[in-house]
Amino acid sequence: MLRTRIIPALLLDNESLVKTRQFRKPGYVGDPCNTLRIFNELEVDEIAFLDITATRQGREPNFALLKDIATECFMPLAYGGGITSLDQAARIYGTGFEKVILNSYPHERPEIISEIAEVYGSQAVVASIDVGKSLFGRPTLMTHGGRKRQRPDPVSWAVEMQRRGAGEILLTSIEREGTWSGQDIALVKEVSEAVNIPVIAQGGTRSIGDMVETVKQGGASSVAVGSMVVYQKKDFGVLVNFPERSALEEAFLA
Repeated sequence: MLRTRIIPALLLDNESLVKTRQFRKPGYVGDPCNTLRIFNELEVDEIAFLDITATRQGREPNFALLKDIATECFMPLAYGGGITSLDQAARIYGTGFEKVILNSYPHERPEIISEIAEVYGSQAVVASIDVGKSLFGRPTLMTHGGRKRQRPDPVSWAVEMQRRGAGEILLTSIEREGTWSGQDIALVKEVSEAVNIPVIAQGGTRSIGDMVETVKQGGASSVAVGSMVVYQKKDFGVLVNFPERSALEEAFLA
């Protein structure tokens, strides 16, 4: 039985689903609830919804939309975007989501991770780490949709998030996101070896082979996928899809 979770990571822009490339130029994918119904039929492991504009626009999560999504969903759900308080997290859990994902706000108040974890458990809190590149090519921690550079290095921040109580790390390579160029295995490996909690690797996945490499060579526990499950293939149109379970099992168990 396949133990590695393959998680569609779906991007929300207000009430629409979009897909970006290197965190820029969002292209319309579809309606969240309609797309979710397709993933229900495909029996995916888990789904993450990430609101890419909530923090930059200074608004809270769209609770009404999240309730609609949770009503339609048959699998575990995670949500990130605009979360700045325990009360907001509580409302998200109350709609039916199992996990919250925090990215930007913990740089202002890292205590938010501990506050949520103490009430709902570490397994319900995911720390999202977006990694860009400096002018010298070094991995750089970014927030606010890849627009704000932060001082800690990604590995140190992952360790800090674990210490604060996060139960998982969602690690995204901005340079690889939406490019169909494969995961940044070196980055995944460096973060995975530094923490004892599961690392969900995201950015660049284009095939089942990439997923296997990310897990077996990079040490990730799970893989989050975007373009691969909302497009037919690179530079082709929208087609919501998911790899056959038998193909995944064959590849990972080989």
